[in-house]
Amino acid sequence: MKHITIITSTVTLLLLLPVLAGAEGLPTITVGIGQTADPGQTSTALQILMVLTVLSMAPAILLMTTAFIRLVVVLSFVRQAMGTQQMPPNQIIIGLALFLTFFIMAPVFTQVNEKALQPYLDKKISQEQALNEAVTPMREFMFKQTKEKELGLLMEIAGQPAPENQKDVPTMTLIPAFMLSELKRAFQIGFMVYIPFLVIDMIVASVLMSMGMMMLPPVIISLPFKLLLFVLVDGWNLVVSSLVQSFL
Repeated sequence: MKHITIITSTVTLLLLLPVLAGAEGLPTITVGIGQTADPGQTSTALQILMVLTVLSMAPAILLMTTAFIRLVVVLSFVRQAMGTQQMPPNQIIIGLALFLTFFIMAPVFTQVNEKALQPYLDKKISQEQALNEAVTPMREFMFKQTKEKELGLLMEIAGQPAPENQKDVPTMTLIPAFMLSELKRAFQIGFMVYIPFLVIDMIVASVLMSMGMMMLPPVIISLPFKLLLFVLVDGWNLVVSSLVQSFL
């Protein structure tokens, strides 16, 4: 009876919410399309819509122009090479990659803060100048990690002439070239990570076949040995230190 009373009270409260809202004058939000005689209102609404759209895409844009790509791909390769399925979980892999990204990008973010954000907040420079000052350190970082082959490929696809210096390369061309270079390096590192674990799998499979235990999956036997090897060589420190040093 007690549970029935609680359920009945909850349902009654939900049904009375509209009445209570009207009685107490709770605030409401209305979104609609109407006519206006002032074109400035339409322009302001479109600007707000564009700003909200850019803000929603800002995290993805920020991650794709930093060290996050290489870090998360390599860490995922490490997990797959060990064969631990979902260990560590995706949340831990992404979280570790994210904090390592902040660690690696700290000098760049410091330059952005000192040259763009703080002067803009102090009203010493305009918004356009702040954006230009913020993009410059990011472009320098991406140029250091971008290979000429990928950059030339994107410039050729876009039909742009060969640049004489870095200033002639558009940012919209630099970003995809940087992402391609990061993916290439990440897969190269992932291949090197796979080799020792692949050797263990081959040895275990050969031993099982020689013993006539062909019905036993080699992965079950090789997994403890791969984990033991990874722990003995301090694998996480090796992987993280190699990744961080690859950006220097």
